[in-house]
Amino acid sequence: MVFSLATGRKRFSELTEKEILALAISSEEDDARIYRGYAESLRQDFPSSARIFDSMAEEEDGHRRRLIDLFKSRFGDTIPLIRREHVAGYYARRPVWLIENLGLDRIRAEAALMERDAENFYTNAAARSTDAETRKLLGDLARAEAGHSERADQLTEEHLDDRARDTENETAHRQFVLTWVQPGLAGLMDGSVSTLAPIFATAFATQDPWTTFLVGLAASIGAGISMGFTEAASDDGKLSGRGSPFKRGLSSGVMTTVGGLGHALPYLIPDFWTATVIAIAVVFVELWAIVWIQNRFMQTPFFRATLQVVLGGALVLAAGVLIGSG
Repeated sequence: MVFSLATGRKRFSELTEKEILALAISSEEDDARIYRGYAESLRQDFPSSARIFDSMAEEEDGHRRRLIDLFKSRFGDTIPLIRREHVAGYYARRPVWLIENLGLDRIRAEAALMERDAENFYTNAAARSTDAETRKLLGDLARAEAGHSERADQLTEEHLDDRARDTENETAHRQFVLTWVQPGLAGLMDGSVSTLAPIFATAFATQDPWTTFLVGLAASIGAGISMGFTEAASDDGKLSGRGSPFKRGLSSGVMTTVGGLGHALPYLIPDFWTATVIAIAVVFVELWAIVWIQNRFMQTPFFRATLQVVLGGALVLAAGVLIGSG
């Protein structure tokens, strides 16, 4: 009881059957709203999956109505307002805005987790209960939640045939490429190539690893900030369908910084020639990684990607060495 007074919440073991039923009603209502939120966020790009979540919301509404009927028959028409956050240790739901922008697979996984959380909670609560009626009520709720999972599988089969699944997976892949891969690849190319000349020019002009590292660090971070803001400000994604400008800017900015730091970090090694040899090796690893990404995700022919990236990067590297040596 001290814990309850300190936190303003009750333990589940302290709830009456009336309160448990009220809590179940509010939980079913919240879950239906979450599923409808998922459906709305998916409706434009993934209509088949949106219909699944619409149906799951209707299932939750049906359970809620049956729970309300049971409550009225036992306790009357006034249902106390008891929500998850009022009960210590009760499972919580993540806010919709943390999930709905993370992609189709993440939303599907979250929905499955929602049902498992509810089922496991009611099952464990029933096992701990000493009151026969409470145990029966919790057991019924656990079976209802297990039924939700089975029903979700049935709805998937009804609404998401192989063709619809392939179409939605292709759409999700395309969205992933447009939102994350394309701006990230542009950032990696810019960070890896554009910083070559200043870093290696500084290296050969000073032959001072620490000074070279500082120049590389500044160039990488500066380029990352610039690329990130440029990508985010260039397109809000609404008409182009390229997704959130924040995500694209983050991907571009981070990968630009990573691309530059890759061949700047070796200059933390005090010996100039050791650091330089490692940095040049890192450069070619970065360039071949860019070629692979272009070929894998952007369907750029391997030979053309190699010619564009590796040859271009080698020329920039040579220019930096020649300028620094002169």
